[in-house]
Formats: sequence, C-alpha cells, structure tokens
Amino acid sequence: MVRGLRVLLSDLRDSLRDLLPVVLVVAFFQFVVVRQPLPDTLPATDLLTGLLLVILGLTLFIRGLKTGLFPLGETLAHAFVRHKSAPVLLIFGFALGFGSTFAEPALLAISTKAAITLSQAGLIESSEGAISQFQLTLRSIVAVAVGFAVVLGVIRILTGWPLHILIIGLYALALLLATQAPVELVGIAFDSGGVTTSTITVPLLAALGVGLASTLHGRNPLLDGFGLIAFASVMPIIFVLSYALLAFQGTPS
Repeated sequence: MVRGLRVLLSDLRDSLRDLLPVVLVVAFFQFVVVRQPLPDTLPATDLLTGLLLVILGLTLFIRGLKTGLFPLGETLAHAFVRHKSAPVLLIFGFALGFGSTFAEPALLAISTKAAITLSQAGLIESSEGAISQFQLTLRSIVAVAVGFAVVLGVIRILTGWPLHILIIGLYALALLLATQAPVELVGIAFDSGGVTTSTITVPLLAALGVGLASTLHGRNPLLDGFGLIAFASVMPIIFVLSYALLAFQGTPS
C-alpha cells in the first residue's frame, strides 16, 4: 500500500513537471503578452480545479499504460509469434488499429469540426443527417487506414523491410495526391493523420511493435519495433485524400 502510494506520488510529480511548461507558456501569453484577464465565466477556482484534474488524469493514464496496455500488447505479440499464426496476427493488427482509432477522442473531435466546416462551405449538405454521415464516414476511413497501416507495419517487422524507404514512398504518394485533391480536404486529410497519434492509438501500437520485434529472432526491438506509428500517421492522409478525389471530384475549389 505504502509502495503504491509512493509510486502514485512519483507519477503525479512527473505529470506536473511535464505539464508545467505548457501552463507557464499559456499564463505568460495570457497575462504578459495579450494582457487579457480571465473571463468572468471562468473563476480561478474552476481553472485550478481543471488543471489539477488534468494532472491527475494524465497520471492515471500513464500508470494504466505501464500496468496494463503495454504488457498486454507485448504479451499478445509474443503469443502470436510462438504459435506461428501470421494471418491471425495480421487480422489482430488490423482490428487493433481500426478499433483504437475509431474510439480515438481526437478523431471524433476533428471529424465533427470538419463536417460542420464543410457544410458551411457548401461542400456537403447542412442537414444534421448529412453532417453525421460525413463524420461517420471520415472516422471509418481513418480507422480503416490505420488498420492497414498496422498490417503493413507488422509485415515490415516480419520481413525486415527498410522503414525509411517505405515512409519516403508513402509520403511521396500523399504529396502527389494532395496536389490533385480539392484544397478544402487537404488540411483535413493531414490533420486526420495527426490525430491518430494520440492517447489510445500510440501506446497500443508501440506495445505491439516492440513486443513483436522482441520475440522474433534476429529483430532488434529498438531498430525494428518502432515505426508502426509512422505508418499510422501517413496512411490516413492517403486514404482521406483518395476519398476526396472520388467523392468530391468536380467540386469547385
């Protein structure tokens, strides 16, 4: 009990240290550069309470990753390799990428904002049904893209393909598609790639990659275990831009 409390306090201290630069930057620009007082609707006590809850939430999240998600991902990777079930491993990787991304809060936020913005620009209907449909479509496309990214990353680890060549080729394809897609969708596509590297997706993919590379003979966890997140960042860009070319072809920019 005492040891657990000591570990929790240590994690709280680390979270406070990590968040302190962000708080200082925001406070400096709020009171020194912009010289804007706090809104009347945001009492100082509420601001302090929110900050403490963020620190506590980050602490519990990191502790949960260390205690549960990281060991789980590595254990599953070890089990798949021991049973030599590569097809099942690829299916699991796709399901893991799809499920973790579809549940990603950051993706939900950006898909909602993108749908509203596109409706205001006249690219989709402004009805509630059309907005909800585009939001679901965007989330599904990004989730499928991350699923394929995990499959590609697992295949790379199994075969030893060079990571940098694959990444260069995928980003070259993304840039090529960006020159052809409607300009209104380009920013959404690149942001869709960024939001996948958030709270849920990153720890699961990192644990899977490191666990897989640690189990395979001749693979280095440091050299071969990482890279899944890079694929998970670029693949949604390619998928969303491809969708934009198909669904918004002929839309005036």
